[in-house]
Amino acid sequence: MNLFRRPLHIFAAAALVFGASAIAQQTPPKPVPNVPAPAAMQVPVPPPPDVDATAWVLMDYATGQVLASKNPDQRVVPASITKVMTDYVISAQIGSGKIHLTDQVSISEHAWRAGGAGTDGSTSFLKLNSQVPLKDLLYGMIIQSGNDSAIALAEHTAGSEDTFASLMNAYAKQLGMVNSHFVNASGYPADNHYTTAHDVAILTRALIHDYPEDYAISAIKEFEWNGIKQGNRNTLLWRDPTVDGVKTGHTAEAGFCLDASAKRGDQRMIAIVMGASSEKARADSAMALLNYGFRFFETHKLYEAGKPQATPRLWKGQDDQLPLGVAEDVLVTVKTGDYDKLKATMDIPSTLIAPYKKGQQVGTLHVTEDGQPIEDVPLIALNDAPQGGFFKRLWDSILLWFHGSGKK
Repeated sequence: MNLFRRPLHIFAAAALVFGASAIAQQTPPKPVPNVPAPAAMQVPVPPPPDVDATAWVLMDYATGQVLASKNPDQRVVPASITKVMTDYVISAQIGSGKIHLTDQVSISEHAWRAGGAGTDGSTSFLKLNSQVPLKDLLYGMIIQSGNDSAIALAEHTAGSEDTFASLMNAYAKQLGMVNSHFVNASGYPADNHYTTAHDVAILTRALIHDYPEDYAISAIKEFEWNGIKQGNRNTLLWRDPTVDGVKTGHTAEAGFCLDASAKRGDQRMIAIVMGASSEKARADSAMALLNYGFRFFETHKLYEAGKPQATPRLWKGQDDQLPLGVAEDVLVTVKTGDYDKLKATMDIPSTLIAPYKKGQQVGTLHVTEDGQPIEDVPLIALNDAPQGGFFKRLWDSILLWFHGSGKK
């Protein structure tokens, strides 16, 4: 299900063929005028690159469509990719006013021992019992991948890391991450701590959309705390200026993982690589997937939110027609050159009787590609449609009776 509004940009829209079930007196939906596409040769689309990893996903940001994948729903160990979930929860709590970037956070013994300099994991080198601004902990977690920063943030937000993990799971459920379960905030190895490449892509898309200012931190290349400067572990930030996130991860069990995203023009791609064999392999694989997505896929806005797409006959209402449209822009991503394989049909009840409320679903818009279902979008009433007066309802009842008799 969609959890937030899609962006209103992405390429020009063109027409699709409509079909709708309707009664004889109903005005049929008018097709959108055809907009001829420039003449061009068919672009052959090769298979996706050969990615040597346990699981991977390439997702288009605008539509959330998975463009290519391997084992997208296989449970994997997330390592520090976990911190993307931690980041989302912290951002949500800041957004709701529960915590603030200016909060002074006390560094507990648990954060210091489990994630500090005495461990073999990534750390921000926080001092025991020190007070650190929450903003600096956020930078330390995202840029330095500091386990101590992640734990301190979790404790400050929820009182304990265990309670914070419950928050993580609650937010994951809201986002539709159906194959994820989190036990801690840092990604330190633990039983029953898992996710999938697809779930990480869903999470990343939500983070970019819901909290863009926070997401921007992941593009910063280095951060200094306690006199120690550390570089961002996402090497793609140095390799390609269009890459602006997101997070790396590595443990012996998880292998080398990378959650990467890049924006070129109006198009953004998300590439998730889980369980690669080396740091170089994860970077090369993510870069290959991003390049593949930008080169061989295009996103089209088919229909604009709030614009009438059909005006079927309305019975017993103040008006004789009910404008129908979509609540959000309808975006579809297809392989380059496959736009003419798209088709849309409208499924509308044959008899519509007032009243209807603005925003109420009345029918469904079905989008297919080469006969295969792509997306089903609710068709909603664009205006309130109250009942007509007594004589209007009586007259329409008579007309409906004659119509029903004529069909027998």
